[in-house]
Amino acid sequence: MTTNVWLTQEWQDYRLSWVPEEFDGMLKVRLPSKHIWLPDVVLYNNADGMYEVSFYSNAVVSHDGSVFWLPPAIYKSACKIEVKHFPFDQQNCTLRFRSWTYDRTEIDLVLKADVASMDDFTPSGEWDIIALPGRRNENPADAAYVDITYDFIIRRKPLFYTINLIIPCVLITSLAILVFYLPSDCGEKMTLCISVLLALTVFLLLISKIVPPTSLDVPLVGKYLMFTMVLVTFSIVTSVCVLNVHHRSPTTHTMPPWVKLVFLVRLPALLFMQQPRHGCQRQRLRRKRQAFERGGAVEGGGGRRLGAAPAGSAEYPAPPAENSDPCACYVNQASPDAAREAAVAAAVSAHPDAGPAGPGLPRVRGGGGGVRFIANHMKGEDEDQSVSEDWKYVAMVIDRLFLWIFVFVCVVGTLGMFLQPLFQNSAAKPLVHTPG
Repeated sequence: MTTNVWLTQEWQDYRLSWVPEEFDGMLKVRLPSKHIWLPDVVLYNNADGMYEVSFYSNAVVSHDGSVFWLPPAIYKSACKIEVKHFPFDQQNCTLRFRSWTYDRTEIDLVLKADVASMDDFTPSGEWDIIALPGRRNENPADAAYVDITYDFIIRRKPLFYTINLIIPCVLITSLAILVFYLPSDCGEKMTLCISVLLALTVFLLLISKIVPPTSLDVPLVGKYLMFTMVLVTFSIVTSVCVLNVHHRSPTTHTMPPWVKLVFLVRLPALLFMQQPRHGCQRQRLRRKRQAFERGGAVEGGGGRRLGAAPAGSAEYPAPPAENSDPCACYVNQASPDAAREAAVAAAVSAHPDAGPAGPGLPRVRGGGGGVRFIANHMKGEDEDQSVSEDWKYVAMVIDRLFLWIFVFVCVVGTLGMFLQPLFQNSAAKPLVHTPG
């Protein structure tokens, strides 16, 4: 710590006394300090090799032998820096003065004031002075030991570091929250995660150049960056898991019943998620197929027959209305037209004898197998597509679950780290000197 001080010293020297009447009533005289005896009071915890004052000003000598000496000095003292709460840290740097060659029996140091004077204090742009107490120290084990110690309790002004370090770090962390809101189909989840992790790494390298190098404590900003880096790494792991679930299919994975219960029924209600229920063409087609199967429109066995019946009859029940019964829909629904056309083409090629229908009665000779093939093919396609969409919806539920967990952990962790040192330091008000 570099300190510009005026070191006030007063002592009694009987050799410099005189009778004012013998010298025309002269009460004081100013003498060069190098021509009189000076106490060798030095700064014991010096850090640059200059233990004494740099400029020897004149000393004011009174007729009774009292000497007043006020030399200006620039001291560079050793100070232990506590970086635990950086940049909301508070430091206690001391200036310890003692005679270099005289002990207490020869020079008894007496504290002139309990607090250092701030009459000529110049405010600093980086530090606020909280207190400047002084004390006289004695050693019970050594009766000849005495020193004068002043404590400089200072607090760092955090505005610069808040604007340039903390706010950008919080904004970068908020970008990591958006990873869970990004759809899996866009293919940019991992790119965003790696970009956020790279930005945090750059900030960590920047802080390592600002904070004093010490292994005793980890600074608060460093802890927060490590905290956010752990969260971003966690987001990368969860994104990999979500993408794995999103791209599952019936040919590679089977959905357990507990997954359906937890991620398709319970968690969506707790996370305020709702599947779209309008315009679900696939569900309407599925209900229509199930109604035809229950009505026996197509019968198995040797006798193949197709019956023509009006819609709404007992044999061919009418399909349910679009808004009569809400159905559970699936996201990322793919159009089944291409699969349907491929199935029809395969059925026609497999049964070439099923020609076009006549104007009156449809030709059904050999057409029952083609109809069953188309129905079974479309049924399998529909079930496979439904399972794939269920996996995609499970991935969305997992994404939303980790989104809320990530937001909660980020908010609680940020407030828990930064509010504690702020409340601890806000109780102590800085000393402000008013001129005059």
